[in-house]
Amino acid sequence: MILEALLHDRLAPAFAAVAGMPVDPAVRVSPHADFQSGAALALAGSLHRPPREIAAEVAAAVDLAGIAEVTVSGPGFLNLTVADGWIAGALDAIAGDPRLGVPPVPVPKRIVIDYSSPNLAKEMHVGHLRSTIVGDSLARLLDWQGHDVHRVNHIGDWGTPFGMLLEHLAETPGGTGHSLAGLTAFYRAARVRFDTDEDFRTRARLRVVALQNGDGPTRELWRRLVAQSEKAFLAVYDRLGVTLGPEHFAGESTYQDELAGIVAELAEKGLLIESDGALCAFPAGFTGRDGAPLPLIVRKADGGFGYAATDLAALRHRVSDLGADELLYVVGSPQRIHFRMVFAVARAAGWLPGEVSAEHIGFGSILGADGKMLKTRAGDTVRLSGLLDEADARATDPALGIAAIKYADLSGDRRGDYVFDWDRMLASTGNTGPYLQFAYARIGSIARKADGAPGPIRITEPAERALALALLGFEPALTAAAGPREPHRIATYLYDLASAFSRFYERCRVIDAEPGTRSSRLALCELTARTLHTGMFLLGVEALDQI
Repeated sequence: MILEALLHDRLAPAFAAVAGMPVDPAVRVSPHADFQSGAALALAGSLHRPPREIAAEVAAAVDLAGIAEVTVSGPGFLNLTVADGWIAGALDAIAGDPRLGVPPVPVPKRIVIDYSSPNLAKEMHVGHLRSTIVGDSLARLLDWQGHDVHRVNHIGDWGTPFGMLLEHLAETPGGTGHSLAGLTAFYRAARVRFDTDEDFRTRARLRVVALQNGDGPTRELWRRLVAQSEKAFLAVYDRLGVTLGPEHFAGESTYQDELAGIVAELAEKGLLIESDGALCAFPAGFTGRDGAPLPLIVRKADGGFGYAATDLAALRHRVSDLGADELLYVVGSPQRIHFRMVFAVARAAGWLPGEVSAEHIGFGSILGADGKMLKTRAGDTVRLSGLLDEADARATDPALGIAAIKYADLSGDRRGDYVFDWDRMLASTGNTGPYLQFAYARIGSIARKADGAPGPIRITEPAERALALALLGFEPALTAAAGPREPHRIATYLYDLASAFSRFYERCRVIDAEPGTRSSRLALCELTARTLHTGMFLLGVEALDQI
């Protein structure tokens, strides 16, 4: 059981008895003790009594025997100092648990999480990094908690641009080449022809019609582009160590046969209005800068379908066919309004029932040293494969470079921007991925050198106690991360744990300690290593036995 929750459950009846009503003890970690409750101060006004008097009465009534010592401090705080014996016993129990004392969720949900989502026939770039890394960490965390997680990689593989690409491919056999670089050059060549050659532009538009109508040769060309692109995406995912595979691809093409029905059903339910030839939904509460209602374009004036139609079809499929209880969309923050509008229209249409939640997991941008969007010196978008190549070149081990990139992305609140700084990211000290990897490897070295096996834990030194309390914080850290979908809370916890271990190792002899102390400290080392390993796995950061 989470220590804060245990203290809460013991304090709550004591507060209720004193106040004559239910009271949240509001137990928090404190620099003045292990934990602290300030609930007595909040009760002073309603009870018309001094808060210290209330706190003293609660302290006398609460049953914390064998768990913690309680004292009254300041204007009426309850300071809670956990008993060393209770800490040691709790850690011994965790040491024997494969899940480190974290039980699976009592009621698992089917969660569909949409992340990465690159576009066909284009090389993945730095703009895809955050969706891929943040999404994968959340998928790992929710999976580990026991939820039924369904990963979806909603790739852009349909629409007007493919007429241009397919016509160029039809006229230049083998144009896709055998590498991602070849595919990128192919795309650029097709774009140049489309922008400068009117006849080619006409043929490209006709090719779109052929694709949509199921023309055999055109579909075969399209499948070649799909296969080449997916192969390239999977190569990047493999280098990044993310859990997306070929079975998770679900392109926009998946839903094309449903779009006409989507429009028809929305129209039948009175949710579409014609605006300048387009069919639009106008969900309540969304307005533009001029104050006018903001449209969600479902079918364009030329008869084509917009992103909204595909997103609505995908949402309906995920709820009705996949049986989702929760929908998560890990997409950049600029798309916040779009998704809110899609969710609103889906609820109005009955495709997103009240018991199913839909959430846009937004994130900020990756910035260069100048504070602007990260670009190459030539001003081009940074290729993701090029970024990974540079990580390999800069790090002494490729795993260190990948860890540096992923941890830098996950260690801050996803909603904010961050500056891409190689020197800071690759540092072996400070809050970095390599720092965690070095900490884990150091513990492995201790275990290999030590004579003896881990034994029962006993707390005799302040540094041992600090490390032990840090280890007990694993479950609340995961809970805090999962609820608001904030992986940085796991990263912060792991850094604090690694720092606590470093202080422990500096102040407490392990290998040459007397046998009883050595076995206890080896147990602390082993439990720290397991906790770091599990937490790093949830972030997608590789734990290295040796560096």
